[in-house]
Amino acid sequence: MALKGNLRDFTLAQLLNLINLAHKTGTLVVESPNESVWVFFRGGKLAYAQTGHEDGSLINILHRTNRLTTAQYRGIRARINGMSDKELGLLLINANYFTQQEILTSLQSYFIDTVRRLFTLINSPFHFESDLFPPEDKITVRVNLENIILESSRQMREREQLYDEIPSLEMALKFADRPNTNIHTLTLSSAEWRVVNLINPKNTIRQIALASNLNDLDIRRIAYGLIQAGLVELTKPEDSPNLSLLRGRPGLPMTTTQKSERVSLINRIIKRIRSL
Repeated sequence: MALKGNLRDFTLAQLLNLINLAHKTGTLVVESPNESVWVFFRGGKLAYAQTGHEDGSLINILHRTNRLTTAQYRGIRARINGMSDKELGLLLINANYFTQQEILTSLQSYFIDTVRRLFTLINSPFHFESDLFPPEDKITVRVNLENIILESSRQMREREQLYDEIPSLEMALKFADRPNTNIHTLTLSSAEWRVVNLINPKNTIRQIALASNLNDLDIRRIAYGLIQAGLVELTKPEDSPNLSLLRGRPGLPMTTTQKSERVSLINRIIKRIRSL
């Protein structure tokens, strides 16, 4: 199957659907700016996935999926002495650490999460290699692609909506002057609080994303949520760049009006919390 292109022109959902319908066996390689991802399929089903910079060993996957505590992970790792994943899997099953199904479930979860990371890539080259297989000592699984394809399609629709609502990250955000805003059901995550603390017409949304360590999609998702909640509004950025934000420092100078707006918002949230 000679297949290569760019996710800009051929979406992940389309790729997975093609592999699924054609019952293809081989490895899809996606090159992102920071890493490469290899996803192996057997007969049109997800069998294995690996991200270039990550430790994809069985012991690490069991730890990442919370099957092993840190103490257990360190203890077992110190004793395996270069043991292959298949050998370690048999050892753990025979020692009654895990059942075979528990190991396979952990691997499936890790491989699916690896594929999910590809959903947010827009401009990344890919190619499918029918003669590229995972190392023989790795444990493979069989996961139907239909649910992954559906999830990919939903995320594509969400991304299209977010890009329509916030087409440019060079815009800024300001607190809305809406004293009657309903915040009775408002719950802010830690990432949302970081964004709220950086809202200032001098800061573009892109600058806030960089300072908050958020990718383009996540900052759009948070900004859109705050806009829909009536807490902030899109605005043109003020001329003066906020240099402290560009340098990644949390202490950002704000105008008296902006300080007042932010304090008003936070006070309303605090009052609501106290009333619960």
